[in-house]
Amino acid sequence: MLPTPSQEDNLSTTLTFPATVSPVRHILTKVPEVTLIFWVIKVLATTVGETAADFLNVDLGLGLSITSVIMAVLLVAALIVQFRLHKYTPAVYWLAVVLISVVGTLITDNLTDSLGVPLWVTTVVFAIALAATFTVWAISEKTLSIHSIFTTRRETFYWLAVLFTFALGTAAGDLVAEGLNLGFLVALLVFAAAIALVAVAYFVFHLNAVLAFWIAYILTRPLGASTGDLLSQPLADGGLGLGTTGTSVLFLAVILILVIVLTRRARSAGARLTATI
Repeated sequence: MLPTPSQEDNLSTTLTFPATVSPVRHILTKVPEVTLIFWVIKVLATTVGETAADFLNVDLGLGLSITSVIMAVLLVAALIVQFRLHKYTPAVYWLAVVLISVVGTLITDNLTDSLGVPLWVTTVVFAIALAATFTVWAISEKTLSIHSIFTTRRETFYWLAVLFTFALGTAAGDLVAEGLNLGFLVALLVFAAAIALVAVAYFVFHLNAVLAFWIAYILTRPLGASTGDLLSQPLADGGLGLGTTGTSVLFLAVILILVIVLTRRARSAGARLTATI
């Protein structure tokens, strides 16, 4: 298991600097605790991002342009609701993550399939964009910890970084699986091994918790994309032939169940807090 909130706060000395007060309104924390359920839903959401994009684009025949417009509008609507909330709400937060996963996939697909941009180029471009986001975020807010997301500006940096991680992960996953002709299963194993190395670096060699979190967060995107392709693509293309519809429905159902669990936990915690006041 990767860094928990308390561990991240205690170990984030490298990427966390002296606290400053952002000149925007303060709000309650807007992101979930980093638990096992967090990582499970994150991987499931990244898989859905891959399969749902293919389902809408190919299976329903909407095409990349129409699919991209529809999902972008839905994402903007979800983020508007997310930004207006004053605390972390599981249903809204994870809906935004699923939608941003789909949009991130579509951004890369539009660049590679419609505009013919090579996968290695999109991978490099999104890596630079993500690095630039982290740099500006760290300079302006003095921290990259997700447990410091209590201002609107920090939340803006957070969601921008999340979007670039999904776009980068899609490009990197496709580059390894298709560009290098390694196949979906090998790509899945490569990224799973990379995440395992991050865990070892964190637990054994005490890698900075904030750095470990974001590296793992980035790597779970191509892991999920490779998993989605492996499950949904035809046998002739190296997949298991479950189809984009079945894979998307299955993973969305699991996400829904876990979000319901988180919502009930949040309500119970809120009720206990109210009782103690």
